[in-house]
Parts: sequence; C-alpha cells; structure tokens
Amino acid sequence: MIIIMKPGASEENIRNVAGQIEEKGLTVHLSHGTEVTIIGVVGDKSKLQGSNLEIAAGVDKVVAVTESYKLANKKFHPEPSSVSLSNTSVGPGSLTVMAGPCAIESSSQLMETAFAVKKAGATVLRGGAFKPRTSPYSFQGLETEGLKYMKEAREATGLSVICEVTSARAIEDAVKYVDLLQIGARNMQNFELLKEAGKTGLPILLKRGLSATIDEWLNASEYIMAEGNPNVILCERGIRTFETATRNTLDLSAVPVLRQKTHLPIIVDPSHATGVRAYVEPMAKAAVSAGADGLMIEVHPCPEKALSDGPQSLTFQEFDSLMDRLRPYASLEGRTL
Repeated sequence: MIIIMKPGASEENIRNVAGQIEEKGLTVHLSHGTEVTIIGVVGDKSKLQGSNLEIAAGVDKVVAVTESYKLANKKFHPEPSSVSLSNTSVGPGSLTVMAGPCAIESSSQLMETAFAVKKAGATVLRGGAFKPRTSPYSFQGLETEGLKYMKEAREATGLSVICEVTSARAIEDAVKYVDLLQIGARNMQNFELLKEAGKTGLPILLKRGLSATIDEWLNASEYIMAEGNPNVILCERGIRTFETATRNTLDLSAVPVLRQKTHLPIIVDPSHATGVRAYVEPMAKAAVSAGADGLMIEVHPCPEKALSDGPQSLTFQEFDSLMDRLRPYASLEGRTL
C-alpha cells in the first residue's frame, strides 16, 4: 500500500505516519516529489488494521498496491529514477550509450575499442568476461583476467565499465573492477544471484529473460531492490517468438509499457535483439523514439574475427556513424548524447 500525503504536509506529519507503520514491524520507503510525499509500505499490511492512517494529520489518502512488485512500482515512486555512475547518469534528460565487444578477448582488443567508442560519444564500456554460452564448447570468457583489462580501460579512458556476472563467485571478483553488474537474460530469474548482486550496492543492469513477461521482469528487479539497492536499470534485449528472421524479437512496446508501471531507467539492446548488424541502426533509432534512456551496442575492432557475436557487432566506423545519426533523434526526445 501507499500513503499519499497532502501538499504541504509537515515533516512532523510524515514522521508520525512513518513511525506508526514501523511500530507494526513494516518497512517504510519515502518518495519526496515536487508537490507531495508518498509513503510506501512494504510488508503484511493486515498488521495495520485499526491504525486509521487515512485520518492521520497530513494524510490525503491510502491506496492499495495490487501488483506484487512494490519498490519498482511507479505508484511508490512517481518520479522517474536516475542511476548515477562515475562519469554519467542513466535516466531522464540523457541518452546513455554502452558499447563494446560481446567478449573480452585481449587487453589490446578492449583498450582499442574503449578509445574508439569514447571518441564516438559512448560513456560506458561493455565487455564480457564471463560468457554464458548456449554450447559448452564455445568461448566462455577470460574471467578475472578480463575484469582486470576492464579496469585498465576505465583508468585509461574515464569510461564507466559494465560486465555480466553469472555466479556468486563472479560477483565477488567483478565488484573489485567494474562500475555496473549485468544480469543476463538467462539469469533473470536466478533469484539467489539477484539477491547477491543486490547486496553489492553497485548499479545493476537487469536484462529481460528470453520468454519473460514484463511483470515477471519487474518482480525480478524487486529481488535486487529488496536487498536495499535501488540502482536498477532495465534492459530490453528481445524475446523468443516464432519468428526466425532475427535472433530474437525486439519488443519496443515494452518501453512505453514500463513507463506506465515503473520509475526505473530503461535501455534497449538492439544488437542481441536482432543478431544482424544491418538491423542495429534502425532498431536503435526506434528505441530512442520509443523513449528509451539508453542503448547497449556491440562494437568490435574486427567483427569477422570476433570470438562471440561477430555478425551483430559494428565496426568502429559503423558505430561512429550510428552515433552521429542518433543525435537528432535524441534531441527530438529532449535528451543529450
């Protein structure tokens, strides 16, 4: 449930209501808007029976939250959230581009890519050190060695860096080297992994599962936020359908749907969604037009020699051209790139 305070409700009013809730053993989450304050209540609301909070001083109304996800719910937090990084933020007013290779193959490959994507305008370097692959015989990543290369690239370029984690051990290693942790589509409902990621306090990019509904996706984000970590970014990367012309089916309708349901930032990954280099640019433009807060683009110095996902990776020149052509779209949406 949420308690909406009246415009101009005093801090004493707010503290009194929050105190009554906490006395019942429930958790309070405050959202201070420009005009009103909303008090979110997490826990068994039956414990509040007889409390008469609706007539407490400063209270406008009490509203039940029927969705199972609470902290990610827009009703709890009406204003859109922004996730801060060392060199940028993901959220309203900006278009954050995360770019880099699907898999880290060497220090020189990653460093060359880092300088190229930064020059083009990206603010976050992506790279896979732990690669969950469909086949156990495919390249699985450099693991800790790759993480060290990411840290070196961050120090050399000033970019924030993001890497996917696939286990508690991977999280333990990654927190020493990266700015953001990515939970991949295959692990979206790996709830123990979500909880461990949430405990780190680092921003978490949560990709949508292969066949997950939007509500299932938001409930997955709740596992992270319930650990006291509000810094969650949602990433639409395509879902599995009957269509085989593309690797997945990019569900751009998820962006406006999420805008109605959650305050969390939303980015789109057209590379994994389409699996085809030629489709990345039109889908990136469409994602910006749909209202996405950012993009994740795969970029490689030599895609034809990539150890992972070469067919969907852009060359440096292609990425630079894409960024130039995205700027008018970002401007039309009131975003800086």
